[in-house]
Amino acid sequence: MSGTSSTWIRDPLAILADGAERGIVVKDGRIVELVPAGGVPATADVAVFDADEHVVLPGLINTHHHFYQTLTRALPAAMDRELFPWLQALYPVWARLTPDALELAVTVAMSELLLSGCTTSTDHHYVFPAGLEDAVDIEVAVAKRLGLRVLLTRGSMNLSQRDGGLPPDGVVQDEDTILADSARVVAKHHQRGADAMVQIALAPCSPFSVTTSLMRATADLADKLDVRLHTHLAETEDENRFCEQMYGCRPLDYLEQCGWLNARTWLAHGIFFNDDEIKRLGKAKTTISHCACSNQLLASGCCPVCDMEEAGVGIGIGVDGSASNDGSNLMQEVRAAFLLQRARYGVTKVSHKDALRWATKGSAACVGRPELGEIAVGKAADLALFRLDELRFSGHGDPLAALVLCGAHRADRVMVAGKWAVIDGAIPGLDVADLIRRHSSAARAMQMG
Repeated sequence: MSGTSSTWIRDPLAILADGAERGIVVKDGRIVELVPAGGVPATADVAVFDADEHVVLPGLINTHHHFYQTLTRALPAAMDRELFPWLQALYPVWARLTPDALELAVTVAMSELLLSGCTTSTDHHYVFPAGLEDAVDIEVAVAKRLGLRVLLTRGSMNLSQRDGGLPPDGVVQDEDTILADSARVVAKHHQRGADAMVQIALAPCSPFSVTTSLMRATADLADKLDVRLHTHLAETEDENRFCEQMYGCRPLDYLEQCGWLNARTWLAHGIFFNDDEIKRLGKAKTTISHCACSNQLLASGCCPVCDMEEAGVGIGIGVDGSASNDGSNLMQEVRAAFLLQRARYGVTKVSHKDALRWATKGSAACVGRPELGEIAVGKAADLALFRLDELRFSGHGDPLAALVLCGAHRADRVMVAGKWAVIDGAIPGLDVADLIRRHSSAARAMQMG
């Protein structure tokens, strides 16, 4: 389907939208009409896509990831460790990352995401060993090839072990280099407006891997360039202790001192905030990316999602890196978030629709894209269509609930900006077997050193 034709996605089995029982009409990359029960499109000369076997969702939005980490899944040296020792086991491996290996890692991560119903993804790339200065440029090229909408962050680390930080010297850069390249990639790649396919944000990695000077300078640069800010925060108790020892305050106080506590910022994890801090986050309109699988695998804790939403904090969903989640499947992440938060808050506080909302409208707020994450007139034609013909769905009642409760994991069709990026459960033109072969070879070479 071209981006300029009008298409009626007709008679879906179910759709996450009110007043669209007979489907929606898409034109020029936008949703132009909702077709109610018993109705037909007012739009003339529409092509028809029969969706009577599909459950239609807004495209899922991934708000936290590290694409390069697909090269270090289930790495024995890092298994069964909490965050800090886990990182210390992985940094030396990541220091061997090459441009070719990154291109393969990004292709794998983006492909996994698309096939799981994801239409927009962030990435937090903060490892820049010598020779990998064009990492963000590599990511942009892959996103354009696959048709995924992206918000790529120019991450950074400049506080190495010799300065009291966690990462080794070989994976950090100096502040001037980081800021200069941050300005470069924004100027080269950042698109503005509701139709943007590629956007850039700035993302110092964490309080334990960057200096206060870099945190403040990055906030100033983001304000000057009008781009978003991202970092990890309040992921573990170790981080709390580090900030108290290094900076004499808790992580959120440190963030505020650095000029980050505002609506420009979204944070990964947000597990260890106290009640007062949650209220401050809500007042500042700073949002949180909830990464349920990673938090469980590293035994970091559980983000207090319902408490945060009650305080006005926007919540999105992130798969996090494939070295902690070990997967890049956003639909599975929705189920994990649903189960984790229901276990915490009970059946009356968390429904399957809450989890879907976090991964769509909530995630859209995290990335500052109100035109995404919702099936409504004027919104972007970013859609994920799932079939319920697998054994896991046999006997289901509510089709929307079945996606979450029965464990949907693969979309049949995915549309980004009005164009099909996934057809019949596959990405057109992508040789998956060859990608696996080359990616696996690159992973072995990097892990062996």
